Amino acid sequence: MGTGSLSLLDYRRRVAQLYADIRETAVRRSPREAHELWRTTRDQLYATHVDSPLLPDDPRRRTGLPVAPYDPDLRFTAVLHAADHAQELRVTTGTDGEVVFSLLGRARTPLGTLDLWWLSGYGGGVWLPVRDGSSGTSSYGGGRYLLDTVKGADLGTTRDHEDLRDHLDEQGEQDDQDDDGERLVLDLNFLYNPSCAYDPTWACPLAPPGNRLDAAVDAGELV
Repeated sequence: MGTGSLSLLDYRRRVAQLYADIRETAVRRSPREAHELWRTTRDQLYATHVDSPLLPDDPRRRTGLPVAPYDPDLRFTAVLHAADHAQELRVTTGTDGEVVFSLLGRARTPLGTLDLWWLSGYGGGVWLPVRDGSSGTSSYGGGRYLLDTVKGADLGTTRDHEDLRDHLDEQGEQDDQDDDGERLVLDLNFLYNPSCAYDPTWACPLAPPGNRLDAAVDAGELV
């Protein structure tokens, strides 16, 4: 993947648009159809784009990325509980030097609690890596990412979904769901590999201790 180029700008735009389409499709149609959109669009992007993280001779350019079938039991919403103390995570990467994250808060899911991190650099963004019981067997050993909003990977919040439903209501559709406050959408079916899973020359931030689940999450991108 290149750095500082118009092609990389195009790649980032496409990823951001994909996740905007995912959020809308999850409301208009279903999370399962949003997941299928995610799978097929990423396959096309990774196969054809000049800034694909896949190496030129990677067979996944032809076969597509291995992704588990959608499991609705792995879609959660969670309140973000603010961090009770300041904590920093400093990670040395291959291309960006030292990257600094600040602990934003914690989200509780049925599988365990996950830390959410805020990228402290210019622009900022939420980062949520996950290492689980499948890491090193059916999924990448270093763990996967669920959210990385500075690069467009953003599943939104329940407030975002309510805003979309309100728009649909204005078009005559029904909404029988109550708004019980803003919660993060944490759909583990959208877990994906960091770039270093495809190319060993990359050094990516990986899941710290507060982002590890004991259970195997056999969902999202696999190996």
